Amino acid sequence: MPTLTKMIGFVATTDPEKAKAFYGDTLGFRLMSSDQYALAFDANGTMLRVSKAQQFTPARGTVLGWQVDDIHAAVRELTSRGVLFEQFNLPFMKQDELGVWTAPNGDQVAWFKDPDGNTLSVSRPSASR
Repeated sequence: MPTLTKMIGFVATTDPEKAKAFYGDTLGFRLMSSDQYALAFDANGTMLRVSKAQQFTPARGTVLGWQVDDIHAAVRELTSRGVLFEQFNLPFMKQDELGVWTAPNGDQVAWFKDPDGNTLSVSRPSASR
């Protein structure tokens, strides 16, 4: 019997109202609760706790990501909701016009940030997986 059964995601915010609007309205997650410590969202079956912090420095790299069936459709949908996708303009990591990078193994990923600068992503594994 597994010990670790259900994952909870955590990010931090210094502006709970902006985080509430972003995760709730923009990304479409249902707000489950809000107290002095955190906002809790139902992120399609996974709890996402957005911890309220006085000070916060975002981690380098992606902290949360969602696997999608059609990455280009997901990017277009999120863009229509106001999400801005990163364009890194790196010679070794060419992204298409929507910000989608295709890895040598065929996996695809696109990155965006929340209002606090946390890096988030959408990805689609290659068909060979």
